Amino acid sequence: MNAPVDPTRTAAWSELTTLRDSFSPDLRGWFAADPDRAERLSLPLADLHVDLSKNLVTDDVLAALLRLAEETGVAERYQAMLSGAHLNTTEDRAVLHTALRRPAGSSPALIVDGQDVDADVQGVLDSLAAFADRVRTGKWRGVTGKKVTHVVNIGIGGSDLGPVMVYEALKPYADAGIQARFVSNIDPTDLAQKTADLDPETTLFIVASKTFTTLETLTNARLARDWLWAGLTAAGAIDDTDDARTDAVSHHFVAVSTALDKVAAFGIDPVNAFGFWDWVGGRYSVDSAIGLSLAIALGPAVFRDLLAGFHAVDEHVHTTPLEKNVPVLMGLLNVWYVNFFGAQSHAVLPYAQQLSRFPAYLQQLTMESNGKSVRWDGSPVTTDTGEVFWGEPGTNGQHAFYQLIHQGTRLIPADFIAFVNPAYPLTDGGQDVHALFLANFLAQTKALAFGKTAHEVESEGTTGALVAARTFAGNRPTTSIFAPALTPQVLGQLIALYEHITFTQGTIWGINSFDQWGVELGKQLAMQIAPAIEGDADAVAAQDPSTKALLAYYAANRKQ
Repeated sequence: MNAPVDPTRTAAWSELTTLRDSFSPDLRGWFAADPDRAERLSLPLADLHVDLSKNLVTDDVLAALLRLAEETGVAERYQAMLSGAHLNTTEDRAVLHTALRRPAGSSPALIVDGQDVDADVQGVLDSLAAFADRVRTGKWRGVTGKKVTHVVNIGIGGSDLGPVMVYEALKPYADAGIQARFVSNIDPTDLAQKTADLDPETTLFIVASKTFTTLETLTNARLARDWLWAGLTAAGAIDDTDDARTDAVSHHFVAVSTALDKVAAFGIDPVNAFGFWDWVGGRYSVDSAIGLSLAIALGPAVFRDLLAGFHAVDEHVHTTPLEKNVPVLMGLLNVWYVNFFGAQSHAVLPYAQQLSRFPAYLQQLTMESNGKSVRWDGSPVTTDTGEVFWGEPGTNGQHAFYQLIHQGTRLIPADFIAFVNPAYPLTDGGQDVHALFLANFLAQTKALAFGKTAHEVESEGTTGALVAARTFAGNRPTTSIFAPALTPQVLGQLIALYEHITFTQGTIWGINSFDQWGVELGKQLAMQIAPAIEGDADAVAAQDPSTKALLAYYAANRKQ
C-alpha cells in the first residue's frame, strides 16, 4: 500500500487555510445574494434528498475541498477498496463490507485472494434466509415443540449496535409475531432484565462472535445457557441430565461465528452456525450474518431490501463525480469543520423515534474508525482526526442540549434527518401530529442558520440585558436529510451514507479506518485485574496505587 498523502502539504490545504483566514460566514447574506443556493446545494442520493445549503461554505471553499479530495486520492482509494486491496494494513486484510450487498449475479465476479467473494456471500445469505424462514414459519421449534416467539441476540460492539439499531428502526415491518431482544453488556443486569419475562420454551438465542472468544459475549452466552437449563428443568420440560441439557441447547441456541470447534464445544450444532469473513469489520457487519436476528424478526425479504439500500449508495459513490457525490461532499465538510474551525463534535439529530439508536450506532462507526493518531504507514498524523458523534431523536433533544448548539461558544455541525410519511400517522384534535413534528425539524435548521438579530429582538419589545440573551448569532452549520419514509432500503442508504463519509475523512487524514487497536489495551488489563478483584494477593500487588485503592474499596464494600 502506498504511503498516505500528507493533506497539509497539498495545494488545496494551503488554499483552504487562506480561505479560512479571511472567512466570514454569512448565511443570511449568501442566501439573499444567491436565490438558487438551496437548489444548487441540494442533491439526490438514491431515495434521500440531501440539503447542504446551510453549511458554512462558498463556491470557492467547495472547489478547494474537492481539490483536496482529488489530491489525497479519495476516488482511487475507494476503487481499491471495492477491488479487494488490503487497505487494513495493520491486519493485512481486504476491506469488503461493500461486497456484502452486491446483488446476486453481479458481473464481473469479485475474486479476492483466490476466493469467489460473491459466491461466499450469497451462500451465507441463502442459508440465513432459509433458517429465518424455518423459525418464522414454526418449522424450527424449541425442545418442547413450541414455536419461537422471542429471539435474543447476544453480542457486543458491531454484533449488537447494528442489529439493535436496525430492529428498532424497522420494527413496523416485524410481521411474524417474533420479537427480538439484544444483550451486550457484561453487567449481569443486562441479561437478567432482558430474560426476566421470557419463556425458555419459546426463546431462541443467537451468540454472535466471529472467534467465539469475546469475553462479554461468551460470558453472557453461558449465563443464558444456565438460565435456559434452570427454567426448563424447573418447569419439568427437561430432565436434569447432561443429555437433556445438550438437547435443549441444540434447540435454543445458534451462532454467528466461524470458529466451528468452539461453537460445537459450547453445545451448538455447527450446522446452525453462520459465518462471515475477516474482511468484514465489526462496525461494518450488520449486513452480514450478524443480521440473523433481523432476518428472523423482520423477514429475509426486508433484509434483502436493506442490502439493496446499502448497494445503491455504494454505486452512487462509485459512479458519481466528486462535485455531486453526496458522501464525499459530507465527508469534506466534516474535514472543513474539524481541521479549519476546530469543531470537536458532530450532532446527528433524527426526527424519527425509530432512529433512537442511530446516533449510538454512528458513534462506533465513526469514532472507532477515525479515532486514530497514526497514519496507515505507522507515521504520526499531521492533522486533528475524528470527532465525537452524538445525538438524540426529535424534539427530545430540543428540550435537552439544543441550547448549546444554538447559543454556546463551540461550533457543532449537525445533521438533521426526517421522513415525509410517518410509520404511525396520528392526529390530535384534527392536527396532523407528524406535520407538527416536521415543523420543528424545519424550524431548528432555519433558526441555527439565520439566527435572530438584536434589532429583531428589540422590535418585539424586549429591552436592556434581555436583548443579548435572546439574540441568536446564526451561522450554525446543518445538513438536512429528507426521505419519503423510513423503509428498509432508505435505512440501508442512511447507514451506507455515513460509512462512506467516514471513509472519505479517513482517506484525507491518511489513516486506517478499519482497525481498532485502541480497544485492546483495556481488554488485556481487565484480564490481569480480574484475579485481583477475586482477592489474589499477587495480582493486587501488581497494580498501580490508584487501582489498589479502588480494589480495597471494592473489597471493603462488597457484600458476601
